[in-house]
Amino acid sequence: MQNARNNKAYADQERQVLTKAVINAAALMELRATTIGQILGLSKSTVSRMGDGSYLLKKTNKEWELAALLIRLFRSLDAIMGGDKAAMRSWLAADNTALADAPKTLITNITGLTTRTVDYVDAYRARV
Repeated sequence: MQNARNNKAYADQERQVLTKAVINAAALMELRATTIGQILGLSKSTVSRMGDGSYLLKKTNKEWELAALLIRLFRSLDAIMGGDKAAMRSWLAADNTALADAPKTLITNITGLTTRTVDYVDAYRARV
C-alpha cells in the first residue's frame, strides 16, 4: 500500500515538473499558448490551465512525448546560444534555409518538431 502511494506521488511529481518546464520554456522562447497547444495537441484553454497548475500533462498521452521533445529543443538551443534568450527567440523566428522555413512555424506539427527542428539542432549541438 505504501509503495503504491509512493509511486503515485512520484508520478504526480513527474507530471508537475514536465508541465512547469514546458510553461517556463515557452515563456523564454516567447511561444504563445496557441502555439504550445498546436505543438502538444491541446487547446489554448488547456495550455492556460497548465500555466495555473490546474492541468498536468498526462504521461500516457502523446502530449507527454511532444512536451519532452519541446524541452529537448529548448535545452539544446539554450546550450548552443550560451543562454542568450534573445538569440534563441531570433533563431526560432527567422527563416532557416536548411529547414526551409522558420523553426517557430515548423515545430507546430510532429514532423517539423521531431525529424526536422530537434534533429537539426541536435546535429548542430553535437558539433560544438
